[in-house]
Amino acid sequence: MRYEASEGVPPVQEMQIYSQSSGLHFMLNFTVALALIIGFALLWLGRRGRVLWLQVWSAGLVLFSVAYLVAAAFGWIR
Repeated sequence: MRYEASEGVPPVQEMQIYSQSSGLHFMLNFTVALALIIGFALLWLGRRGRVLWLQVWSAGLVLFSVAYLVAAAFGWIR
């Protein structure tokens, strides 16, 4: 079945932009919070086992996780 221009044409629905959805921001914040917990656990294990590289990498994970969560809380990340 053919339609004439603008005669009975079904309306085009706008698709949701996933990067602007609240579900994406929730999952990012959840992932970073989980990384923060894992970072503290690895930092503790690294200090207990005296493994320097594990201490350094887990301290970096904790630092960047906190920085991301602070930026998200202040609305600096869109």
